Amino acid sequence: MCVALPALAISTDQGQLTGRGLEGFYRSGRRILSRCQLRVAGREPTAVQARMLSADSARFVATLRLSTDGGPDPEVVVERIRYADGTERIALHSASARPLRLPVEMSLGTDLAEVGLVASGRAGPELPASVHDSGMRWSSATAHCVVTADPAPEDALASAGLLRWEIDLPPGASRTVELRVRPEGGGPIRAAGHSALRSAATARAVGDDPRVQPLLDRSVEDLQALLLRDPEHPTDTYLAAGAPWRCGLAPAEALAAARMALPLGTRLAAGTLRTLARSQLAGPGPKSGMIPGPLRDAGPYLPPGCTGTEATLLFPVLLAEAWRWGLPGQEVAQLLPTAERCLRWLCSAVDDGVFLVDAAHPRGPARCEVQAHAHRAALLGADLLDAHGHGDSLGLRQWAGRLRSAFREAFWAEDRAGGRPAAARLADGRLVPHLAGGAAHLLDTGLLGSGTLAPGLLDKVQTEQLARLLGGPAMDTGWGLRSLGAKEAAYNPFGHRGGAVRVHETAVAVAGLAAAGYEKEASSLLRGLLAAAESFGHRLPEMYAGEQRTEGGAPLPHPAACRPAATAAAAGVHVLTALAGIRPDAPAGTVTLRPVRSAPLGELGLTALSVAGAPFSVRVSRLGLAMVEEAADGLQLGV
Repeated sequence: MCVALPALAISTDQGQLTGRGLEGFYRSGRRILSRCQLRVAGREPTAVQARMLSADSARFVATLRLSTDGGPDPEVVVERIRYADGTERIALHSASARPLRLPVEMSLGTDLAEVGLVASGRAGPELPASVHDSGMRWSSATAHCVVTADPAPEDALASAGLLRWEIDLPPGASRTVELRVRPEGGGPIRAAGHSALRSAATARAVGDDPRVQPLLDRSVEDLQALLLRDPEHPTDTYLAAGAPWRCGLAPAEALAAARMALPLGTRLAAGTLRTLARSQLAGPGPKSGMIPGPLRDAGPYLPPGCTGTEATLLFPVLLAEAWRWGLPGQEVAQLLPTAERCLRWLCSAVDDGVFLVDAAHPRGPARCEVQAHAHRAALLGADLLDAHGHGDSLGLRQWAGRLRSAFREAFWAEDRAGGRPAAARLADGRLVPHLAGGAAHLLDTGLLGSGTLAPGLLDKVQTEQLARLLGGPAMDTGWGLRSLGAKEAAYNPFGHRGGAVRVHETAVAVAGLAAAGYEKEASSLLRGLLAAAESFGHRLPEMYAGEQRTEGGAPLPHPAACRPAATAAAAGVHVLTALAGIRPDAPAGTVTLRPVRSAPLGELGLTALSVAGAPFSVRVSRLGLAMVEEAADGLQLGV
């Protein structure tokens, strides 16, 4: 899958686009070319290799044996380089000792169907083509597409969508044909990733474990590939949720991914915050101040959750932490009123109560992870308001204190094994006691000033018990954290919130466990995630099956997973930087390091990160000692 949103190209390892399944070139959610089949000398070349060159390009190599009496050696090598933007270069390389004259045919077709229809098998038949300049043209009631070729074909047959060339190949020579597919009038694509996050491409991770550099490289590439521009404010960029299914803005995922990617710089966070600030609901009513978002399936035991609730709580958290990482004060001041309205919505939503329920279900249930998001938003939001002389920070802190006390009693499901945090609490006080991966958010407390972390909702004993559970075989697959415990009755290894490994939750658990001092459990999940990443070519999918790891096995892909996905790509950055424990306070001119002392990956060096708007590099030794190697002028190492 080659991605440079709003364009992408989906291929099998054979290189030919046959129009079956999801194959084809897409732009802005529509398939603009579904079939692109090459024949040389009347036959299809034999595919020998397919591999990704970058997030937006792939290389396919095939061979062709022409003579019947020349032995088994192929005489022509066919190389196809496919780009997400709709460009394909076909190169023919001669390995023959004699001159060749080869007829080359390219059979093209499209249905111009939207991706949802393609995915559900309702795309419809191919449309009739017409000859257009040096290529072909297709039209429907809602879309038009053209394919042009360089050099121009010597013959074009519209009824079959066929372009033909006669190519002379002297011994050892090469010839190239380039195809370009575009929506008519669309022009060449200008992907946001070509400019935004450019500085992040220089980030490096080196050390004893050879997997860290390719993971960081691919994570940054995928983040760039998923970047989109706000159409009305093109300087503001944000991340699409993932390809191919979710190529648009999903507010909660965009905020969560931008937060995990803060070590690469604050530009993505600023663009995401400004884009979502323009969507904030205004006027009277219970939803005033919310960042709207769609419903999300919550698994077998709970009704769908409101991602707008999560996005509204993440907005002030991302702004507060981006400020600590170095977001300039004038940009913070512009976004502060939006964050303040988010926090006012939080206060009005809980009113005289303690627990926050989803906006979509005013009568409950109150979800565990929503309480974690709300508690973090209240503490980091209060800290942000205090620092800028805005709002009622005391009220937020008082409510957060009441929530901590109530949560430790009301959300803890006792059992003979020491208890567990319940997935949710119903309106009548009954608990939904199932152990879910969302409990990892209880460990993600948020960054305050001077390198300190906000207090969590659980007490020390409960935190220790949660760490034991997340590190146990019911939750730790050996490839990452299950979204539902394997001992639960509704467990399904392919359930996207019922047992599958979700990379975002695994990364949150790794960082949270490490920060809380439970390094054994954090290291186990980290090693599993790295092993899974390696099996996926270091391009982590949104999720994969939650089956237990076996010797010599590999994680099973999930058929509905986005890959690349914004939160999965950002998770690669998050887990690697968590090993160094970087806690910046750019406004105070300090940065604190809390490395994982057990150094689970051995020595690790992270270079060309960004703190306070300047390059930042840190090295963690095999003894778990961290040392800053590059930092902004005047930035002091905190205690």
